[in-house]
Amino acid sequence: MILINVKFHVKSEYKDTFLDQVQWYTDACNAEPGCIFFKWYADPEDDSRFLLIEAYEDGADVAHVESDHFKRGCEEMPQYLVETPDIINTKIPGKTTWDKMAEYKVD
Repeated sequence: MILINVKFHVKSEYKDTFLDQVQWYTDACNAEPGCIFFKWYADPEDDSRFLLIEAYEDGADVAHVESDHFKRGCEEMPQYLVETPDIINTKIPGKTTWDKMAEYKVD
């Protein structure tokens, strides 16, 4: 699995509409074969910041970045942003499902 986290700082004029503006991209990414999840989260302390958490099956990252919607996103997304997003990604070979958190086990 490829796990990717991206932090977005959105211009103030788009903070209330950003997720609606990029819904086409969210829908397209979630529909990709190999997409495990593609989810946006709003920062509860700063309404102009969003976190994107996405995961793809091993090898599906290539098709993702070569897709038409990814290329469109590369052209359109910067207009909404204050700065270049921060990103971190990692590969967890063979992983495709969530685990249970043993420390918070519910009986």
